[in-house]
Amino acid sequence: MGISTFEPSRDYLKYWRVVRYFIRAKYGVGTSDLDLLLFLYSETYFSKDKFNEFDELLSWEENRFDRLLRDGWIVVFRKRSGKTKALYEISYKGRRMIGSMYDKLNGGLIPEGKSTNPMFLAGASYQDKVYRNMIKEMNAFIKQQRHLSRQ
Repeated sequence: MGISTFEPSRDYLKYWRVVRYFIRAKYGVGTSDLDLLLFLYSETYFSKDKFNEFDELLSWEENRFDRLLRDGWIVVFRKRSGKTKALYEISYKGRRMIGSMYDKLNGGLIPEGKSTNPMFLAGASYQDKVYRNMIKEMNAFIKQQRHLSRQ
């Protein structure tokens, strides 16, 4: 038997861990917050009940909703009025973060500059340096794929 030449048609999660680490480092969000914001991203508007529905799957944090609201990741779309529930939405800040994440997963490059990526700062942790090396490899691979697709 020969070696299989199978190439998956969708391979955008190959660098999921690297992209997630970069997003967490750049925006200062935890994994649970990121998971929750990804769930709510397509919900346009959501109630606190919808928020709590997915929040039950995550590690317990009593004030997650209030903290995400206070930190500007979600905003009030419609205030509560009588029996009408308040509605919320992902903020512009949150949409930009998630959009950036999807861009990276779809073949966008992760910046390697000190001003745009905290992992490239001089005092970066050992783990940041490990991810920094992987980002360089990932970016080189993406650039090579782009070059090959143009030929």
